[in-house]
Amino acid sequence: MTHKHDHGCGCGHTEETVDLARRRVLASVAAAGVAGAASVAGSGAQAATDEAKALYADPENPGLPQIDMTIEPGRTALVVTDPQIDFLSEDGVTWSVVGESVTEQGTVDNIEELFKAAKAAGMPVFISPHYYYPHDHKWNFEGTLEATMHSIGMFDRLGPLNLDNFEGSGADWMPQYKKYIEDGETIVCSPHKVYSPAQNDLNLQLRKRGIDKVILAGMSANLCTQAHLYDLLELGYEVAVVRDATAGAKVPEGDGYLAALINFRMVANGVWWTDDAVKRIASSA
Repeated sequence: MTHKHDHGCGCGHTEETVDLARRRVLASVAAAGVAGAASVAGSGAQAATDEAKALYADPENPGLPQIDMTIEPGRTALVVTDPQIDFLSEDGVTWSVVGESVTEQGTVDNIEELFKAAKAAGMPVFISPHYYYPHDHKWNFEGTLEATMHSIGMFDRLGPLNLDNFEGSGADWMPQYKKYIEDGETIVCSPHKVYSPAQNDLNLQLRKRGIDKVILAGMSANLCTQAHLYDLLELGYEVAVVRDATAGAKVPEGDGYLAALINFRMVANGVWWTDDAVKRIASSA
């Protein structure tokens, strides 16, 4: 099914038809101005590669103090940003730009390992999703990647009260995560609209459960994940980022994952590998 958006907002957009089945991946991304980025074949669900670990290795002699976070039961939660098809699946509209990073980091499997560990330990899990409704396509101004997301129909839904065509669409959860997200225990927050949780209820939901420490993972590294990190820090949370349970776009303008990783090292209360995070979560139970 298709749904038309009227982009009569004075920002250069024209009316387009958005394919809610998300099968126009390469053509859409190219039209959004990111043509030329490498398309990656193969499954994103595999362990991080040795090459990626070497490429993004921490410095042997850090110049900054090495800070860490401890997990405290009852005060610590797992927060996952945008664990959705459009970011993490070959069928998603961003795969041609994020697929390489998702694959080399083993992001899909690593997020699932965190879900498993948190559920086994009884740790609260929160999802901060990203959705765009038809009225969001009528904004009068946008940033570069906002315009890109809107033009390729990323995370599109027919409305906040309408689940028609949601199942299996780019806005839906990755299939392997559904048993964790839809278990009746996971808190699915209202959607964030740009990058950070400033416009959703993540902070409220965390505070209402006495959470002040966050293990942060999800997509996309230098966009929503990083923005969530900054907002949560400003709100007084301790935050540890799971570095290989995220990924970023690789485009001519730069490597989004590397940009995020540098900032994670500089501002987070901990930067963990998935294996370490899983062990810490298990030992805290």
